[in-house]
Amino acid sequence: MVLDDASDTTRAVSNSHKLISENQADLIIGSSTTPNTMAMLDTVASGATPVITLASSARLIDPVDDKRRWVFKTPHSDSLMAEGIARHAAANGVKKLAFIGFNNALGETFWVEVEKAARQHGIEIVGKESFAPTDTSAVAQTLKLVGAAPDAVVVGASGTPAAMPARALRERGFKGKIYFNHGVANNDFLRVCGPACDGAWVPVGPVMVADLLPDTHPVKATAQAFAKKYEAANGPGSVSLFAAYTWDIGLLLQQAVPVALKKAKPGTAEFRAALRDALENVKNLPTATGVVNMSPTDHNGLDERALVMATVAGGKWKLQQ
Repeated sequence: MVLDDASDTTRAVSNSHKLISENQADLIIGSSTTPNTMAMLDTVASGATPVITLASSARLIDPVDDKRRWVFKTPHSDSLMAEGIARHAAANGVKKLAFIGFNNALGETFWVEVEKAARQHGIEIVGKESFAPTDTSAVAQTLKLVGAAPDAVVVGASGTPAAMPARALRERGFKGKIYFNHGVANNDFLRVCGPACDGAWVPVGPVMVADLLPDTHPVKATAQAFAKKYEAANGPGSVSLFAAYTWDIGLLLQQAVPVALKKAKPGTAEFRAALRDALENVKNLPTATGVVNMSPTDHNGLDERALVMATVAGGKWKLQQ
């Protein structure tokens, strides 16, 4: 069964309640946004039903308490990606950093991680601005950021709306580095951003540059396999990190479901508990995104092998060499 929450938290809660109480779902996949998944936590915990979310925030699974023990996620955590940005920025001479992001849970969560990672790498934060995903201009915010004279600006946003502040920064004459979070890792974003994004840096999953990975990379084979199948169905250049996250759910279930079936029958509370336990014990699983090692304290299971730094050149993703 597929239900649309329309990016509305109230509907996300009612949908999850319906799936649990009326449909006796053994697993819920979703939501695809952080605010909606956060809103679902109480419902899925009281219903003792495992959830695999497609949202990115680490707050959804950390700490693994009584609510979050039922929640798993395939997307990279903000903390991993923010660390990748800060490490790259520090290594490339960035001393002062500014931030502009969505004025919602996604933007604020990424801001917290960027601020922490920057501090750990000795980088000074000189500005913070926000904008709504539906805004049509970010001129006022970018003028303030340019006035703070940062060496680099991090854009904490997702999808094509993230292109707006980047274009505004370049139009205001900003010559420094621009970093995006992994929420822009698709080719539609590159089309919308255009030349303004040339030279920008993005921490991405290996799948976005699968053919450029060295043969020694632990997920090159699985990333290439997904990219080949996805582009065969959707056209050249259509590969998306978001689609890879969904594919990875299937790989997780291929490992976890047979284990749970040995302990209980689907449609029972015992099966849902067994499936939760099996997901928590997935080890050394290569996916399109990384190598997954779940644990009682980590319901994402990704490490630095799930991250590569890519730059934009001529409207295409290029792997940092």
